[in-house]
Order: sequence, then structure tokens, then C-alpha cells
Amino acid sequence: MPIDRRRLLLGSPFLLSGCVTRPAPELSGQSPAGRLDTFDADYASIYAAVDGEPFPVPAIDLSEIEPEFLRREVGYRTAERPGTVVVDPGERYAYLVGEGGRAIRYGIGVGKEEGFNFRGAATIARKAQWPRWTPTQDMIRREPQRYGRYAGGLAGGAGNPLGPRALYLHRDGRDTLYRLHGTVEPWTIGGMVSSGCIRLLNQDIMDLYRRVPVGSRVVVLGSSGNPAV
Repeated sequence: MPIDRRRLLLGSPFLLSGCVTRPAPELSGQSPAGRLDTFDADYASIYAAVDGEPFPVPAIDLSEIEPEFLRREVGYRTAERPGTVVVDPGERYAYLVGEGGRAIRYGIGVGKEEGFNFRGAATIARKAQWPRWTPTQDMIRREPQRYGRYAGGLAGGAGNPLGPRALYLHRDGRDTLYRLHGTVEPWTIGGMVSSGCIRLLNQDIMDLYRRVPVGSRVVVLGSSGNPAV
């Protein structure tokens, strides 16, 4: 029997036992070509404002997001075990692998340049709600006037570029400095936009956050679509 999409995307257990960039696009009174002309009731609910948080999580303006980057259940064949997160930077998707060749697919934004992106397998070593953001030394060296003032870090909150949740990836016991996190710029999902981390819509990173425990495996594919070791 097919899984009910709304129940799945809104929070079923799913068959399982760097970071500031560009201005918003200018939008006319009509939706841009290829985007949602009318709001699907399910997606309006999925991407509604989130209550009960210490800081606001506003609703997503669906007219700013290409429909293919909205969360959905899809067929996905992989050798990875259920519970693994597979990130495909080339396709701009992250997949939470489920049973029976299915996955939850999330649209993502990736690094501005190929060299910014981590590749290979890692482990979620830490999860944080409303995380503190500190630019890396490389970011400060590249753009000192932009990032130097944040060298001491920026507390979590509505203006923090990591958004409401972050997943911290480690490999061989060491921090890769690579995160999956939210964003204050939802219109950038689907683009090459970040300083190397993977960004998701805030409602999507909150959904993924509650589905994956610490210790979960994450695989970031190479440009060929295959794992890079």
C-alpha cells in the first residue's frame, strides 16, 4: 500500500525502527515560470511557520522555491542502509534512505565552488538546536571584511545563518567543519551558494534533525554521483 505523502512528510517515523550568500530574487505579482502557481495544501502545511521555538521560524514563501526542491518521498535505489543520509551536491538533493527502495528527498544548497565541498563518508557526531555559528579561518582569510567581525562566533537566533538546527559531521573522530543546517535565505535552495556546508530549508532541517540520531552515517557523493573516499 502506498505511503500517505502528508503523513510521511509531516512526521511519520518513515519506515525506520559557512553560510551567508545572496539577495532574494525580485518577484513580480505572478509566480516565475516553472514554480508553484497555487499553493498545494500539503506543502503550505509542511512549510508553515513553526510554533514553540525560542526564536521565530517563519513560513516559507513557496513562490521563491523551485517545486522540485520541496520535500517529498521518492524511489531511491542505493546500497546504503536505511537511516543513512546521502548528499548529492550535483543534483542538489539530500536523501534519507528508507526501506524498500524509498527515501525522503530534501532540496539543498551547496558550496559556491567545487573545492569548498566535503566528499566521502562521515558520521553525525553532534546535533544542535539554534546552534552558534563561527566562520572558519579559511572564510575569514578569503573575505576578512565580511567575516572577520564574527571571528568570535554568533549566538544562535533568528539572524544566525545556520538556522534552527545543525548536524555536525566528523570523520575518523575529527570535525570535518562540514554541517547540514538551516538557512535564513530559503530562496537559495537549489543553488551553489554556501561556503561549503549543506543548507536546507528550515522546516526540512528540523524534520531531518528529528529523524536521524547521533551516530548516523552520512555519505556525500562526488561530482560523478559516486561516493568519494
